[in-house]
Amino acid sequence: MSLITQKAEDFLFRYLNNPSPTGFESEGQKIWLDYIKPFIDEWHVDNYGSVYGIINPGKDYRVVIEAHADEISWFVNHISDNGFIHVIRNGGSDHIIAPSKRVNIHTDDNKIIKGVFGWPAIHTRREKDNNKTPDMDNIFIDIGANSKDEVLSLGVNIGNVITFEDEVIELNGKYYCGRALDNRIGGFCIALVAELLKRNKIELPFSLYIVNAVQEEVGLRGAEMIANTIKPHVAIITDVCHDTGTPMLEPKTLGDIKCGKGPDLTVAPAVHHKLLNLIRDAANENNIPYQRSASSRVTGTDTDAFAYSNGGVPSALISLPLRYMHTTVEMAHKDDIEHLISLMYHSLLKIENNHNFKYF
Repeated sequence: MSLITQKAEDFLFRYLNNPSPTGFESEGQKIWLDYIKPFIDEWHVDNYGSVYGIINPGKDYRVVIEAHADEISWFVNHISDNGFIHVIRNGGSDHIIAPSKRVNIHTDDNKIIKGVFGWPAIHTRREKDNNKTPDMDNIFIDIGANSKDEVLSLGVNIGNVITFEDEVIELNGKYYCGRALDNRIGGFCIALVAELLKRNKIELPFSLYIVNAVQEEVGLRGAEMIANTIKPHVAIITDVCHDTGTPMLEPKTLGDIKCGKGPDLTVAPAVHHKLLNLIRDAANENNIPYQRSASSRVTGTDTDAFAYSNGGVPSALISLPLRYMHTTVEMAHKDDIEHLISLMYHSLLKIENNHNFKYF
């Protein structure tokens, strides 16, 4: 039986299609929270919008499963006299893919102004510009206005956040494809873990915190804040990693990871080896396929924020292989999503009350 029911998939599409740029995640957080409410005992929201539900609250031992809720985007940074809009990044947005993309500009009064990233036609560019590629100095947005005053009259102003218009689709019956799978697909996975615990009437010996954190894309800031609020004893993080089987990626440097072959378990200084071994054991005992990778110094995910908080929290990372990260066509394999949910679920069942993760 598939873990991804029609109801769950409807939630996934609604959640992915809703814009949740870094710093402006609240509407997406409401969608996520509404889905998990039947599976949790209580919920909370912190000052910057990270949301967490609690199963079995009040226990002395606290375990976290976590994903991040925000997506990369842009900010309006300059409006030219003739009505063109220049941008800066909000997170790791890729200027190379911007030209010809449709965008939504989110105004201060919550309106959506449509626009496009313009780009000159190839046969209109001067010969010396034929090899010119998009960069932060030359990309721009056109909203069909002819002056700065007209742009302002439409409600667009400096600091407005901009998201791509693209929505999620299904490819070949096997992949979800769209913007912002990084990492709202992780939020989907931890929501389904909560649902699975409820469906199977699991009585956990600890308090489980299901955390959807904000502002990962600008430095793990939401996780940093929420870790200090919850003060967990254990944290299992899910995020995405690169499918290196696609053209132009080098497995020798980025790791040999492929979509469809299972979630990735990372070795890194921030990853606690005893917790990692527990997760590997859960995979082996339940015939869940997984892949292996290594990260030098940091994982670059919320794992680092949890691991180095509160005097040190045993933390581990379960990553979902993803194609074309930080584009509007990010792709994740359905089998990997199901296996990640199952692996996180079975890992939780192996954690005991007051589980001792000290090395000696």
